[in-house]
Formats: sequence, structure tokens, C-alpha cells
Amino acid sequence: MTNIEIRVRNIYNDLSNSEKKAADYFLADVERVFHQPIAQLAESAGVSQVAWVRLAKALGFDGLKSMKRSLFSELNSSYIEDVDKSRYIFTDIKDYSGLSDVFMAIKNSSVQSIEDTVNLLNADVVEAVVQRLIDARSVKLFGVGASALVAEDFYNKLLRIGSNVCFSHDGHIQLTYAANTREGDVCFFISHSGMTKEVHEAFDIASKTAGATMVSLTKLGKNPLASRADFELYTSSPEINHRSGAMSSRISQLIVIDVLFTALANRNYDNVIHSLIRSSESCRSYRKI
Repeated sequence: MTNIEIRVRNIYNDLSNSEKKAADYFLADVERVFHQPIAQLAESAGVSQVAWVRLAKALGFDGLKSMKRSLFSELNSSYIEDVDKSRYIFTDIKDYSGLSDVFMAIKNSSVQSIEDTVNLLNADVVEAVVQRLIDARSVKLFGVGASALVAEDFYNKLLRIGSNVCFSHDGHIQLTYAANTREGDVCFFISHSGMTKEVHEAFDIASKTAGATMVSLTKLGKNPLASRADFELYTSSPEINHRSGAMSSRISQLIVIDVLFTALANRNYDNVIHSLIRSSESCRSYRKI
């Protein structure tokens, strides 16, 4: 699957009706879109030429021509794997007919979410965020519900390497340390939708501090949290409305956290290795011999 297809699938729900028609036509057969002029694309998809231009711009391109150039590069890249036409499907929990279906669906959706999220990562943004985490006076993590579990995982990892980091599952405590944000702090906000009220309240408070860095981790697409952050990190994980909880979104968020932590430890290895050893040794007496 090309990176452009991943982006189309992730922003699909944010598109207008005409843009969705263009997106449907695009996803049905990527290569024919590359070969057809815009007038033919508009007629075939039953939309105006403007709808195609707007779709391209929603994906971050200047227009349809630049989108096609990027698509050409991806389709002809020797690094693009030949993906099975059956492609993994994100399925509603009511659609499983037995445990074997559950096993395969969870595995496939998780694998697809991981692959798509890694394809979405912008190396320049990751590099910038990692450097700010290294230089940070303190790191403050924000997230509620399932995103709080991801924030806690990052908190535990940063503690192991001696970072000055704070996190609490209590939303009121999050507001408290948001209020004490200082210049040089990194505030890291996690919300799959980018619309979580509690996270936005914390953002409002923390963002009043000049010189603090605001980082968001959300799904790809239009959302108010990413639009306000200094650095945006995106995940790919289409979620079905009727689900037992955050599934692929949690997996994809954890992948981004693992990338950040590993890159941070790698870049700052000489400083963090001793902390990693000490933190590991501190719990050794509790391991069963």
C-alpha cells in the first residue's frame, strides 16, 4: 500500500461528499488515477475537477499534479512491497464468526496499523522532537482513557533513563502540572481523535508559557489538537465505532512512543546507558531466582 493510499484512508471521514467520491475512485484503482487526466478523472468519478484538487490539497499536496508525481515515485520505488490485494480490513467486533476470525482480524489490523504508522512518520519531525526531549528541562505527558495508558508507558520509559518527567492518570493533576509549565519544558499531548476535552484544557493552560514545546500525537487528518501543536506526530489506525475499546489506535501510538524512546536513547546513549543499568539493577532483588 502506498503512503498516499494510507493518508487517503486516514482522512476519509474528514472529506466532503464530493471529495469522498474522488477518494473512492482513487482507492478502487490507484494506477488508473495516475494515468488519467483530471478531466477524465472528474467525469469517471462523477465529481468536479475542483474536488480532485481539494482532495490532493487535503493530502498535503499543492495540487493534483504534485500528488501524481509523488504517486509515480511510490509506485515505481523498488522499496514498495507487493501487497496482497486482499489487504487487511479493520472489522467491527460484531462481524466475527468465531475465534479463528478474531485471532486473524486482531493480528492483521495490528500489523497493518504498525506498518501504516511507520510509513507516516516524518523523520525530520521525529528528529526535532527527540532533540527537544534530550534538551528538555522537564517532560510533561498528557492523555486520558486509553491514551493515558500510552502516556504511562512513555513515562515509565523516560524514568528509566533519568528524564525529569511527570504523568498522572488523574486529570486534575494533569491540569496542575500543566499550570506549572516553564520555558524549556516539553509538553506531550496524546489523543487519538485530537478532540479530547481534558487534553485540550491542559493544552490551553500549558501553552500560555512562552518557550515551552507542544507536541501532539493524534490520528492523521484534520483535528484541533495537531493544528495547535509545534510538532505533530501521526498514527494510522482506522477505528470502528462499535468496538470493545481502543485497539489498533493503542498499538500504533505505542509504536511511535517506542520509536521516540529508542531514537532518544540511541542519540544520547553515553548519558542514558548508566541510568538503564541502574534502573535494571534496582529491581533485580525482586526477580525470582
